[in-house]
Amino acid sequence: MVSSSVPRLVIAAPSSGSGKTTVATGLMAAFAARGLAVSAHKVGPDYIDPGYHALATGRVGRNLDAYLCGPELIGPLFAHGARGCDLAVVEGVMGLYDGAAGEGELASTAQVAKLLRAPVVLVVDASSQARSVAALVHGFVSWDPEVRVGGVILNKVGSDRHEALLREALDSVGVPVLGVLRRVAGVAAPSRHLGLVPVAERRADAVESVRALAEQVRRGCDLDALVGLARSASGLSCAAWDAGEALVVSPPPPLPVPDPEGSAPRPPYRPERPPPQTPDGLEGAGLIEGAVVAVAGGPAFTFSYAEHAELLAAAGAEVVTFDPLRDEGLPDGTGGLVIGGGFPEVYAAELSANEPLRKAVAELALSGAPVAAECAGLLYLCRELDGQPMCGVLDAAARMTGRLSLGYRDAVAIGDSSLAAAGTRMRGHEFHRTVVEPGAGAAPAWGVRAPEKRVEGFVQRGVHASYLHTHWASSPGVARRFVERCRTS
Repeated sequence: MVSSSVPRLVIAAPSSGSGKTTVATGLMAAFAARGLAVSAHKVGPDYIDPGYHALATGRVGRNLDAYLCGPELIGPLFAHGARGCDLAVVEGVMGLYDGAAGEGELASTAQVAKLLRAPVVLVVDASSQARSVAALVHGFVSWDPEVRVGGVILNKVGSDRHEALLREALDSVGVPVLGVLRRVAGVAAPSRHLGLVPVAERRADAVESVRALAEQVRRGCDLDALVGLARSASGLSCAAWDAGEALVVSPPPPLPVPDPEGSAPRPPYRPERPPPQTPDGLEGAGLIEGAVVAVAGGPAFTFSYAEHAELLAAAGAEVVTFDPLRDEGLPDGTGGLVIGGGFPEVYAAELSANEPLRKAVAELALSGAPVAAECAGLLYLCRELDGQPMCGVLDAAARMTGRLSLGYRDAVAIGDSSLAAAGTRMRGHEFHRTVVEPGAGAAPAWGVRAPEKRVEGFVQRGVHASYLHTHWASSPGVARRFVERCRTS
């Protein structure tokens, strides 16, 4: 085991909307402006906040999700991202103690803080309270004695008098006030139907927003005290996650395969999370050299976990990013295609207008080459999206709706595909306001086991397309299997 002693803070709040992203991103940028190498992390599956974190720090923003990856990978993934850094800032998710529905503390900010042995800074929206702030903070401090709340940052404070009342109330709690941020219009990033607008869609404005956040935090927070608190974090005794080492993990026995009609039997033993898996037939195989894997990027496809590209590269692939809004062809030598999440519904007309690329994607899929598509990628492969022609790989139509599909999913691969062998269990996350009709093909991608039993997605030739966002660090063998299929398709 290797001990990680990188100073670290977890930025949490009593609830969503309290200002976590404002404070966390501002702190990252303010510390980076001091010349510190800052490692940025986000609790949960969110893809958008890490884009702002990356802008603030100049380093890749990374996720720490104990549901998708398992509690045992939180420390190693953190150590991987924070290697060589002076300081790490971890932005929480929802309220401090909110996690996966019905799973106790699993995937909560509190659980991650405990796994990282990191002090918590509680961001409190003080806009509509005075003395009551003491009761609120006392409750969060005392709820779980294993969670160390080391300080409070008061957000949306109205005046000097308001600040004085808040500080006086908090004196009785014994938790130091490490910052006070006043109400400032125009600093927050704009939002739309799935949260903040991603950095890639508003880069110049995003740069200015992050600069303003850094200045606001610099003026309102005691940065020296926050660094001191970060340095009080206990050491972590775990080896940093490594993509190459992760690829040699042996697979567990396969789980029962769900019935295509939607009846998904549970096995007699259900572990807390899916163990890491290597696809069948690849145990001990050498790396696959020379495979080119094209990864969709640009403003329409901004959702991706950094570990996916790292695993593909460790498996021997040359990972090349392209922009479906601008590039009229796939990268030279493309043997496999990964299309992650994003907002194709916002760019449907532009994506449709790029007919040469749509044809190239369809031809690649028709050839049997492996294609992995998640959520936005699923929509792009459909026949149409909101009436606009798409790639036509799947005989399905996609459209926007007013209904939000959101939450963690527990799934099992129904049949063999370019990503997984039948019986492979993975956990995923859905977050969209679209619907695909039909929702599953003749060979579905997944049998969803929880929260409700159903089948979803499409497997045909080398295509694996689904609404589920997955984190390949939980089952690194999917990357190795995908690269192997690039060579054999």
